[in-house]
Amino acid sequence: MKHGSRITPLIQVILWSYVVLVVYPMFWLMTTSLKSDQDIFLKPFDLPAMNDLRWDNFASAWTRGQFGNHFFNSVLVTAVTIVLTLLLASMAAYAMARFTFRGGRMLLFYVLAGLMIPGQLAIVPLFFQMKSLGLLDSRLGLMLVYVAGNMPFAIFVLTGFFKTLPSSLHEAAVIEGAGEFRAFWTVMLPLARPGLITVGIFTFLGTWNEYFTAFILLSGKGSQRVGTLPLGLANITIVSQYRVSWGMAFAGLVLLMLPVLVVYVVLQRHISKGITLGALKG
Repeated sequence: MKHGSRITPLIQVILWSYVVLVVYPMFWLMTTSLKSDQDIFLKPFDLPAMNDLRWDNFASAWTRGQFGNHFFNSVLVTAVTIVLTLLLASMAAYAMARFTFRGGRMLLFYVLAGLMIPGQLAIVPLFFQMKSLGLLDSRLGLMLVYVAGNMPFAIFVLTGFFKTLPSSLHEAAVIEGAGEFRAFWTVMLPLARPGLITVGIFTFLGTWNEYFTAFILLSGKGSQRVGTLPLGLANITIVSQYRVSWGMAFAGLVLLMLPVLVVYVVLQRHISKGITLGALKG
């Protein structure tokens, strides 16, 4: 295909087919959440009747499924995880990108090794470690685990991003009398905003949807009080005494999915931009 030529009909068909494959499941999920259990099984692909929209499925998920409490826990855990990850990773990445010291490259490789270790492989020693610290069934323990798990990727992206920033800006700030700490906070960190937004988006997506670690660490008697939204979905079967209200379950999935869609649609242009810039000298 020559530069500047129009997209061929075949490419258009492929792109539109991909759009349908991505959009239709979400549309089906939202329409199904407004049906009764009977309609879900008898007419799974029909649109819900306008005079029989089951908005009460959302009310049931919010109250009976305790989604109100789980939603608060997810917002709190995700927000704290994002803030701590960005704060700690930005300082570590800046030091690795801007300063040359013995063992610096090995330290970076050691941090990046965390990307190669599956979380499932470390869950057993992690469980006993959190138990010995008294952090099982607590939001604080879950936040610390999430921050540690997100640090390797965050440091990798931000290190490459800080390397792309001109060192002359840092030198000018130092000449003007700013110390290293002040130069970092007032000059270099604001310039790294695209990279911070990118890391923040990926941290949000990974934390908001995470189930396995939360299920293991919040499996005690206090899990209903501190559980996150993915655990709330599983809780629906318990609330319904294992006779699942499918309308309520689909409504819970919509409540879990909507914040992710909103964040992605609003900030998606920063993802490719931040990853591209961060990978230039990563």
